[in-house]
Amino acid sequence: MPPVLGLSPRTGSLESLREHNLLRVIDVLLERGVASRADIARHTGLSRTTVSSLIADLSDRGLVTERVGDDQRDTAGAGRPPVLLALDRSAGAAIGIDFGHSHLRVALADLSHTVLAEAERALDVDGSAGEGLNAAAELVDEVLAEAGVPRDRVINVGMGVPGPINHRTGIVGSTTILPGWADVALGQEMERRLGLPVVVENDANLGALGEALFGAGRDAQEIVYLKVSSGIGAGMIVGGRIHHGAGGTAGEIGHVLVNEDGHVCRCGNRGCLETVAATRGLLEQLSRTHGTDLTIEDVIGLARGGDPGCRRVIADAGHHIGQAVAMLCNLLNPARIIVGGDLSAAEELLLDPLRGALRRYAIPSAAEDVEISTGSLGEQAEVRGAVALAIGEADRPLMQATGGRFAAQGS
Repeated sequence: MPPVLGLSPRTGSLESLREHNLLRVIDVLLERGVASRADIARHTGLSRTTVSSLIADLSDRGLVTERVGDDQRDTAGAGRPPVLLALDRSAGAAIGIDFGHSHLRVALADLSHTVLAEAERALDVDGSAGEGLNAAAELVDEVLAEAGVPRDRVINVGMGVPGPINHRTGIVGSTTILPGWADVALGQEMERRLGLPVVVENDANLGALGEALFGAGRDAQEIVYLKVSSGIGAGMIVGGRIHHGAGGTAGEIGHVLVNEDGHVCRCGNRGCLETVAATRGLLEQLSRTHGTDLTIEDVIGLARGGDPGCRRVIADAGHHIGQAVAMLCNLLNPARIIVGGDLSAAEELLLDPLRGALRRYAIPSAAEDVEISTGSLGEQAEVRGAVALAIGEADRPLMQATGGRFAAQGS
């Protein structure tokens, strides 16, 4: 990994403690992107005097810069906006790669999470993993060239795919959900193409991470993020951390049974939630009355204009999703459910029936505890989460400088 922050262990307990505290400050800045001194004090438990001294040290080293009033994440006080701090752009960069079922998006960001360049391509991701990874490598080259960032300044790459990831093996954990990617060591294959370290995660988990850090889930510890597009997945933040389950399949809510006599799903079962509530299912339902050239954007536009068929399929989707989410609320008792993905653009046409089903099928106290909304990051949620993953995994729990270079300690 490239020389990023230039800290090195020192001998002596007081000096070691100071270096440790410097790394704790860096940890907060890496996670949040920008933060005030008060933010840092709250997140580290250090006194404001200590934080100010540490920030002065990091500033002298050219690692931290000040930004005044360009972010509204710290709203604790009134009057003058707080002075916000961020890692200097020279400290390094990170890359996020977001594979959806029908798109590929790549973003390059500095360590304050500011996006420097972004590229997108329509892509049938359900096909060959090799083709998808090659396309991602091409877009990585594009964003690096556009931003003028040397490859050796990139500290890590986060990559999201629309399927369960076995974090023990780094392989897609289902041969039916994403068959063209089965048995492929995705991280290793992407690292071979890029010459950079890569960490892989499920796309809905990255959407949850993005919304938790920068969007509608800020400051909540228990979050469910629903990605409702051509597939349906749930990213779950439990106790402030992504919940993966034993084999990485936690959150595959799209394959919850909702109709025993329903259509066969791509997973091989019959009557899964995806068959009636994912965008593919909605378009199929409308094909007999509205034709086969309809897009989900068309459906949402027609529904807003009062088309009864389009309104019906969106409402039915919301109801079915609400039934499945009720089960999650009974089990996890989340504070927020955030709906993202293509169908989230339907907003209240989708959310009202979802809320109604949740109230009907969930324990009343669980239904009362949860706030339901659409995400605030839109189509950027997953790629922002991928960038955050890249930065966070390069740093968690702390990074120690060895020979002028950082090596991640196991998380």
